[in-house]
Amino acid sequence: MSMHFRAIAQQAAANGEIDAEEVLQLRRAAWPDGVIDPDEADAILTINDLVLNKGPEWTDFLIEAVCEYMLRTDEPRGYVSPAKSAWLIAALDRDGQLDSMTELELLVRVMEKALGTPDELKAYALKQIERAVVFGTGPTRDGGALHAGSITETECQLLRRIIFASGGDGPARVSKAEAEMLFRVKDASLGAVNAPEWERLFVQGVGNAVQGWQAAQGLTRERAAELEAFMNDHTSRVGSFLTRMARFERPRAAAAARDTFGEAQADGAVSPAEQGWLDGLIGADGETDPLERALLVFLSENACKGED
Repeated sequence: MSMHFRAIAQQAAANGEIDAEEVLQLRRAAWPDGVIDPDEADAILTINDLVLNKGPEWTDFLIEAVCEYMLRTDEPRGYVSPAKSAWLIAALDRDGQLDSMTELELLVRVMEKALGTPDELKAYALKQIERAVVFGTGPTRDGGALHAGSITETECQLLRRIIFASGGDGPARVSKAEAEMLFRVKDASLGAVNAPEWERLFVQGVGNAVQGWQAAQGLTRERAAELEAFMNDHTSRVGSFLTRMARFERPRAAAAARDTFGEAQADGAVSPAEQGWLDGLIGADGETDPLERALLVFLSENACKGED
């Protein structure tokens, strides 16, 4: 971290505010080498804690700079390491929850931009939305002015972005843990005046967990690192190169030979284990509510389409 960056950060913390000109100075001080280092990332989140008066320029800078630090300073690029994930959660979670929409938007943006993130990061972000619905407090709750036990349009949008983020459990794939979270949110908000988008999100999210193609997964961070190390190894002789290329090509050839359409169809069918899991969630309270009925209709219609 440069002396100039440190001086601007200290001045902003002392004043309790940061204006557009100071944000511009921080940008110029932080990026002359094209890299956000750990001290600068720490300082940016510290300023966010200490400074009360912040404009939109600050929000844009914080998200851009911290995303750059999370995704561009480790190899392989674009993946969030477990250490970086733990650092971000610790830096944001001082009292068990997030304090601002800027912090929540930062979490979501990291997952949207990343090629892969640890499960803990998505679970932490989802916990913030679930807590807001259940207790009526948190960054999405307009300072506590909104009642507990209902879900807002903003929360629906955030849930959709988090669940289907490219850097989560799987792109366009909902895990059982996420579906169970949707059930808990549904139970906490039954009978309330909820956002119109909520029923559709619940039905599509749980439906994806039951009937979605679960084999659709992105490249893991470990696999990406292995491939990158191979491509950067300039010491290989021709024989070694061909041997190693064959090792990398075999999985690709196997993938090409896969009957992906058949796999997708098979995943679309509800297995006995999935049926038992779903029955347990629906029957937990001894009755079927309107959202659960809408889910069952959706699953039935999708199953009929798969048989055509």
